Amino acid sequence: MIYQVQGAALYAYTGDKAFNPARPTAILIHGVLCDHSVWLWQARYLANHGFNVLAIDLPGHARSAGEAPASVEQAAGTIAALLDAVGCSQAALVGHSWGSLIAMEAAAVLKERVSHLALIGTAAPMTVSPALIEASQSEPEKALKMINVFSRSTLASPSGAGFWVYGASMALGRKVLRSNTAVNVFHRGFVACDQYAGGPAAMAALTCPVLFLLGRLDQMTPPRAALPLIAAARAAGKSVQVHHLPVGHHQMTEAPVETAAALHEFLNSSPSTLQA
Repeated sequence: MIYQVQGAALYAYTGDKAFNPARPTAILIHGVLCDHSVWLWQARYLANHGFNVLAIDLPGHARSAGEAPASVEQAAGTIAALLDAVGCSQAALVGHSWGSLIAMEAAAVLKERVSHLALIGTAAPMTVSPALIEASQSEPEKALKMINVFSRSTLASPSGAGFWVYGASMALGRKVLRSNTAVNVFHRGFVACDQYAGGPAAMAALTCPVLFLLGRLDQMTPPRAALPLIAAARAAGKSVQVHHLPVGHHQMTEAPVETAAALHEFLNSSPSTLQA
């Protein structure tokens, strides 16, 4: 589905379901050098279990036009504009890695328009090494190999069937990089992650429950790196759930069934029943 958002076409995968205003809506936001396809399993599951799903390509990425966001705050503005474009009064936000920062910032700004916030593979601050930032600009193929080795708990599909996760991620990264010839979205995304400092303040501003879905073997955003956010949310009296998976940074492909189940359970819960 293509929506006109901030004057440009923005693509959202819906799980092959038409938007139904009577259903709750979940917006899924990908990380650096990714697109909607990282959510295929979870998007289809949620779409077939009672949700409108909008798994977006961020502006300037893959099938979406427009200027690639240079900051978390800029990307969060796109999420707010998407809600207006769809005519959706309230939605749950789900983000992975960079997308988790975007979801968090958007939820802090949108207040009651966000019903649930799910942060997958998150950290605050989400610092990126200077060497990796430089490589993403000068040697993107080398940087892509680095993150695909470093960010996974295994270099083969856990099930042994269906796809080779390392090769699939390399192909996806190359495709997304090629999709924007004006801007290196790899480098721009890493810089945006590295510079974002609004995490604790965003946690304090939330009005919805939060799920942290973390990989025990995640070396990109290890579980301990999420502790400041968890502490900030709890200190502000927010409803917080923390769920660990025995995988690395790509929870959606390394543990697709478990990730979908955790999201469905959380998003299907009434915010009023989720206690801090």
